Amino acid sequence: MQAFGAEIQQATEQQRQDPAFTEKLKSRFEAFYKQIATANYAFIKANPNSLVSLDALLGMQMLDLPQYATVGPLYAALSPALKNTAQGREYGQLVEGLKAVAIGATAPDFTQQTPDGKTVSLRDYRGKYVLVDFWASWCGPCRQENPTVARAYAAYKGRNFEVLGVSLDSEKDRAKWVKAIADDKLTWTQVSDLRGWENAAARSYAVRGIPQNYLIDPAGKIVAVNLKGEALQATLAQYIK
Repeated sequence: MQAFGAEIQQATEQQRQDPAFTEKLKSRFEAFYKQIATANYAFIKANPNSLVSLDALLGMQMLDLPQYATVGPLYAALSPALKNTAQGREYGQLVEGLKAVAIGATAPDFTQQTPDGKTVSLRDYRGKYVLVDFWASWCGPCRQENPTVARAYAAYKGRNFEVLGVSLDSEKDRAKWVKAIADDKLTWTQVSDLRGWENAAARSYAVRGIPQNYLIDPAGKIVAVNLKGEALQATLAQYIK
């Protein structure tokens, strides 16, 4: 990764402005992160009595958005002594939260307001596929991912599919939120309670990092999580005929 960083530093300004170049960098970064995640999870599985395993689980939260199917069994296998530490109990609460929004679970309902004050609830979308997309105006990776969501929306809107954006902006950043919606041409419904990381919907979905999204089917069940890039289009093609 250090060598990769040096390579980025040597890139010309023209390269930095090239979408194909930045997409290539993003793909390589994701490949590095996947290697790190694989190594960490393998260590945790092999060493359930080690404090380092609990530390690795905690550290992975920002590197690899935790999914219940991955971290649930790893946490369950940790020794009782590790689970009973302050950090162990805290992570256990996270795991319980992730279990509530695992694939196959009923998506928690929430109600928030659009920038113009209209009240919108997730249950309003029952009967359709809906992508609940957590983001914020200040989140660089979110802004980079917005065009991907926009392309998916353009391809599938009107085909029993909607997107519901949930912003983790705060009240002081209301104007930036509204501007980002316009600048990124986000034409689907956007809501927020403008409480930042304390956003009630984000907390009910155990959101620890953004961008993050959940694909919910017409019956209100979560069918996919954290769809990015080509995976978003591929998954929508699988479900929406």
